[in-house]
Amino acid sequence: MRVKTSVNARHRKKKYFRLAKGFYSDKSRKWRQVKQQVERALRTSYVGRKKRKREFRSLWIMRVNAASREVGISYSRFMHGLRLSGIGVDRKQLSEIALGDPKLFAAIVEAARKALDGATEKSSAPASK
Repeated sequence: MRVKTSVNARHRKKKYFRLAKGFYSDKSRKWRQVKQQVERALRTSYVGRKKRKREFRSLWIMRVNAASREVGISYSRFMHGLRLSGIGVDRKQLSEIALGDPKLFAAIVEAARKALDGATEKSSAPASK
Protein backbone atom coordinates (compact mmCIF):
# COMPACT_ATOMS: atom_id res chain seq x y z
CA MET A 1 0.00 0.00 0.00
CA ARG A 2 1.29 3.46 -0.92
CA VAL A 3 1.80 6.04 1.84
CA LYS A 4 0.72 9.56 0.95
CA THR A 5 3.03 12.20 2.43
CA SER A 6 1.32 15.38 1.31
CA VAL A 7 0.11 16.47 4.75
CA ASN A 8 3.36 15.55 6.48
CA ALA A 9 5.46 17.17 3.75
CA ARG A 10 3.41 20.35 3.98
CA HIS A 11 3.89 20.49 7.77
CA ARG A 12 7.62 19.88 7.44
CA LYS A 13 7.99 22.54 4.75
CA LYS A 14 5.86 25.03 6.69
CA LYS A 15 8.28 24.70 9.59
CA TYR A 16 11.21 25.57 7.34
CA PHE A 17 9.36 28.45 5.65
CA ARG A 18 8.45 29.85 9.06
CA LEU A 19 12.15 29.80 10.05
CA ALA A 20 13.10 31.44 6.73
CA LYS A 21 10.72 34.36 7.20
CA GLY A 22 12.65 37.58 6.63
CA PHE A 23 15.42 36.01 4.53
CA TYR A 24 16.33 37.86 1.35
CA SER A 25 14.73 37.08 -2.04
CA ASP A 26 14.36 33.41 -3.03
CA LYS A 27 15.92 32.29 0.24
CA SER A 28 12.52 32.85 1.82
CA ARG A 29 10.35 31.71 -1.10
CA LYS A 30 11.78 28.70 -2.96
CA TRP A 31 11.93 25.36 -1.20
CA ARG A 32 15.48 24.32 -2.12
CA GLN A 33 16.99 27.69 -1.22
CA VAL A 34 14.88 27.85 1.95
CA LYS A 35 16.07 24.43 3.07
CA GLN A 36 19.73 25.22 2.41
CA GLN A 37 19.58 28.64 4.02
CA VAL A 38 17.70 27.52 7.14
CA GLU A 39 20.12 24.65 7.71
CA ARG A 40 23.05 27.00 7.29
CA ALA A 41 21.49 29.54 9.66
CA LEU A 42 20.87 26.89 12.31
CA ARG A 43 24.45 25.64 11.97
CA THR A 44 25.97 29.12 12.30
CA SER A 45 23.69 30.02 15.21
CA TYR A 46 24.93 26.92 17.05
CA VAL A 47 28.53 27.95 16.43
CA GLY A 48 27.68 31.52 17.43
CA ARG A 49 26.35 30.46 20.81
CA LYS A 50 29.68 28.80 21.58
CA LYS A 51 31.64 31.77 20.23
CA ARG A 52 29.70 34.25 22.36
CA LYS A 53 30.91 32.51 25.52
CA ARG A 54 34.54 32.84 24.40
CA GLU A 55 34.08 36.52 23.54
CA PHE A 56 32.53 37.36 26.90
CA ARG A 57 35.31 35.55 28.78
CA SER A 58 37.96 37.55 26.87
CA LEU A 59 36.05 40.78 27.63
CA TRP A 60 36.02 39.96 31.35
CA ILE A 61 39.74 39.18 31.26
CA MET A 62 40.47 42.52 29.53
CA ARG A 63 38.46 44.41 32.14
CA VAL A 64 40.13 42.66 35.07
CA ASN A 65 43.56 43.17 33.47
CA ALA A 66 42.96 46.90 33.03
CA ALA A 67 41.64 47.31 36.57
CA SER A 68 44.44 45.29 38.16
CA ARG A 69 47.12 47.21 36.27
CA GLU A 70 45.62 50.47 37.57
CA VAL A 71 46.17 49.13 41.08
CA GLY A 72 49.70 48.08 40.15
CA ILE A 73 49.70 44.33 39.54
CA SER A 74 49.61 42.31 36.34
CA TYR A 75 46.63 40.12 35.50
CA SER A 76 48.52 36.83 35.70
CA ARG A 77 50.07 37.63 39.09
CA PHE A 78 46.71 38.85 40.37
CA MET A 79 44.95 35.62 39.32
CA HIS A 80 47.75 33.54 40.81
CA GLY A 81 47.45 35.49 44.07
CA LEU A 82 43.69 34.90 44.11
CA ARG A 83 44.23 31.17 43.71
CA LEU A 84 46.82 31.14 46.53
CA SER A 85 44.58 33.18 48.84
CA GLY A 86 41.63 30.87 48.24
CA ILE A 87 39.33 33.57 46.91
CA GLY A 88 36.97 31.81 44.51
CA VAL A 89 35.53 34.68 42.49
CA ASP A 90 35.12 34.04 38.77
CA ARG A 91 36.21 36.45 36.04
CA LYS A 92 32.70 37.68 35.33
CA GLN A 93 32.17 38.73 38.94
CA LEU A 94 35.66 40.24 39.14
CA SER A 95 34.95 42.41 36.08
CA GLU A 96 31.64 43.56 37.59
CA ILE A 97 33.39 44.40 40.88
CA ALA A 98 36.19 46.22 39.02
CA LEU A 99 33.67 48.39 37.18
CA GLY A 100 31.17 48.96 39.96
CA ASP A 101 33.17 48.99 43.22
CA PRO A 102 36.84 49.97 42.86
CA LYS A 103 37.42 49.99 46.64
CA LEU A 104 36.31 46.38 46.98
CA PHE A 105 38.44 45.45 43.97
CA ALA A 106 41.46 47.12 45.58
CA ALA A 107 40.82 45.10 48.75
CA ILE A 108 40.72 41.88 46.72
CA VAL A 109 43.99 42.86 45.03
CA GLU A 110 45.58 43.44 48.45
CA ALA A 111 44.47 39.99 49.61
CA ALA A 112 46.01 38.50 46.45
CA ARG A 113 49.25 40.46 47.05
CA LYS A 114 49.50 39.17 50.62
CA ALA A 115 49.04 35.61 49.41
CA LEU A 116 51.75 36.14 46.77
CA ASP A 117 54.13 37.63 49.36
CA GLY A 118 53.48 34.71 51.71
CA ALA A 119 54.18 32.22 48.93
CA THR A 120 57.46 33.92 47.94
CA GLU A 121 58.63 34.02 51.58
CA LYS A 122 57.98 30.28 51.94
CA SER A 123 59.80 29.45 48.73
CA SER A 124 62.80 31.70 49.52
CA ALA A 125 63.26 30.36 53.06
CA PRO A 126 66.29 28.03 53.38
CA ALA A 127 65.49 24.36 53.63
CA SER A 128 66.28 22.87 57.04
CA LYS A 129 67.93 19.47 57.40
